[in-house]
Formats: sequence, C-alpha cells, structure tokens
Amino acid sequence: MTIKPAVLLTLLALCVPPMSAANEGDVPISVDNLLSIRSVISGRDAPQWSPDGSLIMFMSGMRGGLNLMGIHPEGGFPTLLAEDLSLSGTGSPGSQKPQWSPDGKWIGYVSSKGGAPEIWLWSIEDGRDRQLTNLGARVNALQWSPDGQWIVLSNDRYGSQDVWKVSVPEGKLFRLTDSPLYEVYPTWTPDGQHILYVRMDERWVDHDIWELPAGGGEPRLVLQDKDFFDYRAGLSFGTPLPSPDGKLLLFRSLRSGWYNFWIVERAGGSPRPVAPEDFDQDHARWSPDGTHIAYISNHNGTWDLRVIPASGGTPRILAAPDGMGAIGKPEWSPDGTRISYTMSTPTMPEDLFVVSFDDGKSRQLTFSMPHGLAERLVTPQKVSFPSSDGFTIPAYLYRPPLSNDGERFPGIVWVHGGPTSQFDDSMGRHRQVQFFVQRGYAVLLPNVRGSSGYGKAFEDANNGCWGRCDMDDVRAGVDFLKTQPYVNHDKMGITGTSYGGILSMAAVSFTKGLFQAAIPISGYGEMSDFHTDVPELQHIQLLNYELGPYPENKDVYDQHSPIHFVQDATTPSLILHGRGSAVPWRPGQRDPEMASLNFARALDRYYKIFRYKSYPGETYYVYGRENTKQKLNDMLAFFDQFLKDEVN
Repeated sequence: MTIKPAVLLTLLALCVPPMSAANEGDVPISVDNLLSIRSVISGRDAPQWSPDGSLIMFMSGMRGGLNLMGIHPEGGFPTLLAEDLSLSGTGSPGSQKPQWSPDGKWIGYVSSKGGAPEIWLWSIEDGRDRQLTNLGARVNALQWSPDGQWIVLSNDRYGSQDVWKVSVPEGKLFRLTDSPLYEVYPTWTPDGQHILYVRMDERWVDHDIWELPAGGGEPRLVLQDKDFFDYRAGLSFGTPLPSPDGKLLLFRSLRSGWYNFWIVERAGGSPRPVAPEDFDQDHARWSPDGTHIAYISNHNGTWDLRVIPASGGTPRILAAPDGMGAIGKPEWSPDGTRISYTMSTPTMPEDLFVVSFDDGKSRQLTFSMPHGLAERLVTPQKVSFPSSDGFTIPAYLYRPPLSNDGERFPGIVWVHGGPTSQFDDSMGRHRQVQFFVQRGYAVLLPNVRGSSGYGKAFEDANNGCWGRCDMDDVRAGVDFLKTQPYVNHDKMGITGTSYGGILSMAAVSFTKGLFQAAIPISGYGEMSDFHTDVPELQHIQLLNYELGPYPENKDVYDQHSPIHFVQDATTPSLILHGRGSAVPWRPGQRDPEMASLNFARALDRYYKIFRYKSYPGETYYVYGRENTKQKLNDMLAFFDQFLKDEVN
C-alpha cells in the first residue's frame, strides 16, 4: 500500500520500549509516573487490517487528541494516517469505529467536530478530510458496502434509531426504516443485495434480526432473541455477522444463561451454539474463507483467544496470557493466516499483538509500558469469599509492597461501576489502585453480585435491591480483609466511581461502623433522579430493568436511595465529582455535579462529617490528567487522616 501524504513517525513509545524517565529508586511510584502508564491504543474498537493486509490501523491518543495510526504486521515504526480526527465526544452509546473502504482508499469514521455526530471520510491518497452526512443527529454504527459505493448506518434524526444508507462520495442519503423502536447495528450481506440489522423492543431487552433489500422494501424477520438487556443501546448484542458465503448468521445471545455465540441459517431455522460453555464470550469473527470462527473467552477475568471450526468441534486456544491477562479485539488478516489482538494485564497496559493461525506464535507490535515501572507495580492475587444467599464473590487482593512481619495496613474496598461490569485482568481499572497500594493500603476489588462475567443469574442478582443485597458482598469483603494478617481490622475504607460511587454512598447510609472512611466518586444518592434529571435514555432503561418501571416502583427507588437515610450515617465521607463541561448540543443539561452535591447537602443537613470537592473542566467523571492527579492526592489525604489518623 502507498500512502502518499502520511508522515512516518519514530514514536518509540509505540513500537519499542522507551528509556525510563522514572527513577527506579523512587518508592512509592510518583503519581506522574503512574499516570504516564497509558496504552498507545485508544477507544473500544478493534484495530483494523487494511484490505491488502499491509497495515493495521488503530486509534491512539499518545500525541494529543485521537489520531489514526498504522503499523506493519511484522512490526517496526508506526505510520501517522490522520491527525486529531476528534473521534470521541459523539454523545452516542454506539461504535465510532474507523473503517477502511473495501478498496483501501478511504477511512470512514464518526466525529462530532462539525457539531453533531456525522460520518466523515479521510482520503488515504491525498489526505482530504470531508464530512459525508449532515443529519444533525447521533450515528450509532456504520458499515461499508462490499463494493464501497455505500455506507449503511443507524441514526436517530427522527426520535429513535433508524437504518439509513449514504452514497460515497456524493453523500446522498436514503432512510430505509422508520419504526419507533431502536433499529441498530446494520451490516451488508456479502453480495451487497441485502442489509441486516437489529430491532430492539422498547425495553432494550428483546432483539430481532431483520433483513432488508438494499434498495429498500419490506423487511423479513430472520431471528428473535429474548431476555438480553442491552444497556448500551444494542452494543452488547452487537452486529449480526453473516458468513462469507452469506448463508449463516453469527450472533451473541444469553439464551444459555451465558454470553455465548450462536449460528442460525440466514434463511431461518433453529440456532445452534458455536462453542457452548459456562463462560462469557465476546468479539467473534468469521475467518475470511468462512471455515473458522475466532472469539475471546472470559474465565474469571482472564480472557483468551480461541478458534473453532464453523461446522463445530473442539475449540483451540490460539493465544492466552501467561498467568493473568485479558486478550481482546481479535481481527483476521485479509488472507486468513493471522489474527491481530490486544492484551493487557493488571501491570501492563493494552498492546497490539499478531498471532499466526497455523503455529500459534505471537508477535508484540506495540510497547506501551514505560521502562522500569512494570517490576515496581504490585501484582494482585485472585481470591474469593462466601457471602449471603449462597453467593461466592470473586475478587482481586492487593497487598502493599515491602510489608514487615506484624505490620498492619488499612483496608480499602474498591467497587467497580456498572453495576453490570467486571474487574478483570486488564490494567484499566487497576492502575489507580496501585497509587494506594504503593502507599500502604491493602485493597480488595470484589466482583459483587450484579457483576458481569459470571452468568446471567449472577448478573441479575442485585435487580431490585441496589445498595442493599450487594452490600452483603461488600460486608463479606470487609470480613475477608480482616482475615489477612497484614490488615488493620479497625481501619476500613470504601471507594468507587459511578455505581461504585452509588454503593459507596450506600455504605455511608446503610451501614454503621463498617467503614471509617468513604469516598464516593461521581455517584448518585437519589435513584429517582435517573428519571427526572439525567439526560440519558440508557440510564433510564437500566433503572427500569434493574429497579422496575418508574414511577410505579417509586417506593423501591426510595428504599435504595442513600440520600434518604443519611441521618443514620457514621462514616466520614469525601464526595468527589466532575463539573464545568456539558455536551454542547444539550443546552438544557443540568450541571452534572448536582448528583453528588445533593448527597453532600443531605449529609450537611444532619451535621455529618463530610467534605465535598468537584473538579472543573470535566463532565460527570474526572478524566483529565491534572484533575486526576489532584483527585488521587485528595483521596490519599482523606484516607490517611481517617484510616491512618495522620494530622498535618
């Protein structure tokens, strides 16, 4: 492939380990060095092979903004394809995946840099960047037609997501569906004659796969899938994947009680499981010749890469971490001889690899970890402990380094967001934990009931009882910490962001004496606010599914809202939130910090011990580097005061 205007960059951070900027004698690791540990790969979407297989394209934020980079599958220096395409900030829960056109001449992507999210095209040949659509609404997903003359997309211009197609490069738009229900994640059949898409019911629980003539017309129902709540507007169910010959469809389902992949005849019939197992599967892909399917499998937070004959058989583990690790985002090379994937561990950020399909040998292409830091990070131990109602709670346990016999450290329970989410073996949610472990705290990361990764029954186990039944798992986590000989039984803290912030607020209001310090971050103390003040349909759908439709179940919401029970609080609290920025095309959006500020005001009403702080230039969360540095130092000072009794 010839890329005429692209600039070759010698970005050692992307292809070879750089020299250390950190002093290895520093103990503990400074917050600057800790925050310098970032993956060179940005975004949720998989790196993409060019049609001729000569480059793998990925998004990177290492140079500021979000840039498109390309790297050869054999390794070497990366290529800058396009600078700062502003791929983020679309306000859509869907995918903004940059995609090669079939002829390799264009990259299509979604950006809100012109105002609302639209499809843009970047020319490989001359570097031109042009806006293709002007719908003025959210784009959920996009896919090129096999001949490269069209892009199919879903867009909510008329109140719900509908399927559209746009001609390339003219930009002529055609609306293909008009249901009031969400119609999302369209794709083409291999012959380009039909479009497949997903229609969700009004609850986002049931999914129907439909087929539509590419020129428009009456759709045909291919498959119905039930009881799969999809918080991200169809992202978890994803795009139906036709086989290369167009005869079969691959789709993700919970019908077995686990996120597994199934195959159905495109003409209709009963689906069959691809590789049935009592573990979650994700990111399945057909091989180019249709003979095999690659997917990733989650075993208690460890993700490996597997392939299986499309006709059935025994899966083969093609790539697996050495110990703990999470493999993700596999994609076949165009010739089917290799698969690219990413991998991360609790002590290594996400990097790009390529594995040979024949012999299973992997090559690492990018190296994100600054030299000299990996060996100074603490590797957690995977543990589990019993809780109420017969549940066993899996968790990660961090022991502070350089501990002496007899030395006892305060404990922190760190709760993830979601609640349908998971602490797994990837670094993402572990990195900031290291800051406290390095400074003398034992930290437990439990996957409380309601977490994903352990089957649908476990995932739904906190429905209707937020902050109450899953608090039993937090209590059990505290009891487990107290069995560790290096933990101070009398000094326990809790923290977490988003649902972790909600559960930290619940710990303040629903427990007495369990914790001596709590730091809820970007949480909500009043569950009804999701229906009255939060401008996000996905959150409303989540609450409807987990706590019941509102206002019919207002009493349930009230019973599980920590703000109504602060008079019983005994735990000193530091309440943190982002503020200052709102999505520009949402002029009526309430300041996001009100969610936490109202909880702080309720504590103040009853003279409870609390502190409140918000960080400017953020949205709901705190993501900026300087604000994150300050946030971590603020958290440390608060925990030190109340868990180590330090007074400056």
